Amino acid sequence: MTRGPTIVRVAPSGGGGKGIKCCCCRCCECFNLGYLTSHHGLIKLAEAMLGGLCQSLLVKYGMSEASSMGSAFHSFLTTASACLLTTALLITCYVLSSNTQQLIRQSIFECMFNAVACFLYLSASSYMGVAVNFYLYQRYLSISMYAAYPAMTAVYYIGIVVGILHGVDGYLAYKYYKGYR
Repeated sequence: MTRGPTIVRVAPSGGGGKGIKCCCCRCCECFNLGYLTSHHGLIKLAEAMLGGLCQSLLVKYGMSEASSMGSAFHSFLTTASACLLTTALLITCYVLSSNTQQLIRQSIFECMFNAVACFLYLSASSYMGVAVNFYLYQRYLSISMYAAYPAMTAVYYIGIVVGILHGVDGYLAYKYYKGYR
């Protein structure tokens, strides 16, 4: 028995959050700015902001200590960069098109990306925590005003939070994928 093509229908959104309200009318209705205030949008924005914070702390305070932390630094920086880029692209696509938001959200991509990002952030954070406490703590005790230890400690704590956020987002994406809205 042959099966015909699968048809995916996208329900039109209410349009309540589309565009920018100017005086008595709405401008730029092609943008889905209501996404940024939705539950899913706020989670994505938090992932992007915290990931960007991790990346900027790594670049500002960790580059000078990268050789002493070894591959822990590089693995965390790679994780933060890759996940931040993908999250920023998803946010951009979702803001530019509500149809894209519906189609990507109901695909397996959201589930897989968030599951992988959760694993990468949690594993890179634990690896970074070991490296920071093993290599940088002694320098922190002996050198006055040593900023790398507190900054890198903040990085792996924030990384745990971002990993948990990606896990929650992955779970919500899986529920959406399976139709349990």
